[in-house]
Amino acid sequence: MTEILQFPEGFLWGGATAANQCEGAHNLDGRGLANVDVVPIGKEREAIITGQKKMFSFEEGYFYPAKEAIDMYHHYKEDIALFA
Repeated sequence: MTEILQFPEGFLWGGATAANQCEGAHNLDGRGLANVDVVPIGKEREAIITGQKKMFSFEEGYFYPAKEAIDMYHHYKEDIALFA
């Protein structure tokens, strides 16, 4: 027998993100770089995360996913409207 899961009346869904997944805008309004902004994808990622290699700015030849992320900085109104 299959049991059907039902949510109680008035149940509210929530959502969560991490800043590095959504922010972008590292160079606007005085935000500045966060350590996660300069962590690239690729073979040196672990060394940078663990501090074995220092990276203090964006270097050529790397892809930095948090650099723009989903650019919620510029699209937060539309992004929040999606929750509705």
